[in-house]
Amino acid sequence: MSDNIKPPASGPIDAVILWVDGSDPKLAEKRRRYLASEQLTSAHPGAIPARFASSNEIRYCLLSILTFAPFIRNIFIVTDEQDPGLAEEVSEKFPARAGCIRIVDHKEIFRGYEEYLPTFNSSSIQTLIWRINGLAENFIYFNDDMILIRDTTEEDWFIDGKPVIRGRWLWPPVRKIAGNALKILVNRHIRGNKDYRPKISFYIRQWQTSRLTGTRWRYFFHCHTAHPMRIKTLENYFSTNEELLRKTISYRFRDARQLIVTSLAYHLEILTNSAHQARINLGYIHPWYSEARLNRRITRCRKDNGIKSVCIQSIEMLGSGQRKKIFDWLDEVLNLKNES
Repeated sequence: MSDNIKPPASGPIDAVILWVDGSDPKLAEKRRRYLASEQLTSAHPGAIPARFASSNEIRYCLLSILTFAPFIRNIFIVTDEQDPGLAEEVSEKFPARAGCIRIVDHKEIFRGYEEYLPTFNSSSIQTLIWRINGLAENFIYFNDDMILIRDTTEEDWFIDGKPVIRGRWLWPPVRKIAGNALKILVNRHIRGNKDYRPKISFYIRQWQTSRLTGTRWRYFFHCHTAHPMRIKTLENYFSTNEELLRKTISYRFRDARQLIVTSLAYHLEILTNSAHQARINLGYIHPWYSEARLNRRITRCRKDNGIKSVCIQSIEMLGSGQRKKIFDWLDEVLNLKNES
């Protein structure tokens, strides 16, 4: 791995990207087998095909880190016996950084917990990324659909070794909890669909996770963005809460009862006054946006210098014209336009 980057004031900072290509026949067949063994179908909220789809977002995520976060020391891509095949392009565009990227298999971070493999659950995988061999104490966690679009500095992520957490304080999601209870009542007890499960709520799970740290009347909500995290924060917590760790990673497919490790880390840092709280600097693009709304989002991202990154969720669900518009824009941002 690379050690040729001058350590920033907070010490070396690494990046971790979670990625999977769900269309890979070997992985798709493995997923099908375990769905059957757990008596689930692809309609399960944690097993819908969109969760495993890949439209080469990983390429943009990786190149954006190399372009807009030059202080990053090493980049670890966590996956399941796969390789995104980007080594040649990285060597061509960033020859000095060719040695800074390593593929990390699930087996590495699940060492000692192999009985929970294979897993098709990003929430389980996230929970163990701090166990990557050689990972810096301070690291930034990315999903592959999180892409930097402007220059960032160390201080955007860590100040004096403390993570800069971006979000806002919210009251408990009472309406969402009540709505889920009503949906369960109607679907399971009136319509007779005993297997019905409501959509897994990002808000409810963050609130439930915050309660593990003693929060009761409000919680610090974060969006789909990259997250600065520290190994010792999670290592110290799970060293005394191993049963909770095991329960969390035991679900092969995402489940509403799982904690969200980024929310856990944020609240633990807040609890010990070890975080800097900041405003969200994210652009968010969702597949249900209309053409006009998509255009407005891209225009805002172009013009607002305060937006440093974008999350493009479930891009495979967009129309071909919308996908082209997004990729053309990202090609421009990353100076790839002449190569497309």
